[in-house]
Amino acid sequence: MDFIKKIEWIRKFLEKNNLSAFLFTSFPNIFYLTQFRSSNAFIIIMPQKNYFLTDARYFEMAKNKLKDWEVILIENDTFSFFKKIIKKLKIKNLGFEKDGITYDFKEKLKIKGIRFKGFNGVLKDLRIIKDEEELKLLKEGIKKTDQVYREIVKFLREEIFSKIKELTELRLRGILISKIFELGGEGESFPAIIASGKNSAIPHWESSHNKIKINAPLLIDMGIVWKGYCTDFTRTIYLGKPHSEFKNFYEIVKTAWYKGFEKVKSGIPVSEIDKTIREYFRDKGVDKFFLHATGHGIGVEIHEPPRIYYKETFAKKRKKDEEIIKDGMVFTIEPGLYFPNKFGIRLENMVFVEKGKGEIYSEIGLNLEIIN
Repeated sequence: MDFIKKIEWIRKFLEKNNLSAFLFTSFPNIFYLTQFRSSNAFIIIMPQKNYFLTDARYFEMAKNKLKDWEVILIENDTFSFFKKIIKKLKIKNLGFEKDGITYDFKEKLKIKGIRFKGFNGVLKDLRIIKDEEELKLLKEGIKKTDQVYREIVKFLREEIFSKIKELTELRLRGILISKIFELGGEGESFPAIIASGKNSAIPHWESSHNKIKINAPLLIDMGIVWKGYCTDFTRTIYLGKPHSEFKNFYEIVKTAWYKGFEKVKSGIPVSEIDKTIREYFRDKGVDKFFLHATGHGIGVEIHEPPRIYYKETFAKKRKKDEEIIKDGMVFTIEPGLYFPNKFGIRLENMVFVEKGKGEIYSEIGLNLEIIN
């Protein structure tokens, strides 16, 4: 959705909710609307005009780049300045991101005679469906992510057995980060998880100074930021000769991924993806080892709607509250099994909903990668 359509959507939102203006404070929404990065910026959108407020560090750059906005320099104390601006613009009913400010911020911004109304997820319906430019950037990011992963596998193949004594999880993560920058990325979309051996049994393990182990699995969960958009990717590889138990469970996780992917069709509730995977794990007697939701939306943020999750107690609410799969959605499918003090296995790809079905743009297959 281009800039004009985004602003038109917000102005209709103002009218529908009887608002004079809307104040955006969260970095993801500000970037989504402007494609401009600032650690201290705010947006006020009114029926006739758009205002971008930032401090002296970004002011000149913002003026040069944001031609569709009136760029205002924040002077002195932020809250005193805000009160002056709100009064100057004659705002009477101000909407704000309830989930984008602190309670302290709201309390300090109180102004006599002005009505404040908070909203959660105000841009959710816009951001959940990616436009052509967003889809292009996400696909570019996936290509770069594939390249980073290939470089890591190449490094492991060449170095793992000769330099095993010096290679830790954090050292490998450092190499991964350097590859992201070498390929033009802007950094990690989240702190990469490098989990060796039994550490892989902890779904959100923090990469540590623990040594990478031989004859053990290595779980790599990583993503990059590419032109402001995030990627997310997981593979579990094996260093050495995998035993039959590991190979058996790996095939179960791989099959689960494809079963979930088969459910990606327009008009189907997103929870069906998760439900299908859980039912398959239950049939295999391993459902208690699946410890998290099947996936999440992705875009400007690493975790966005929709959440790919099903729970029996939510069944009655599904018709009203359930997200339905639509063209333009982008989300992850990432089933996993985690056996405490033994090993874990997770496989993850980003899925694009196009022409009524799921598409994958990563070229890295799901077959077990063995390095020995």
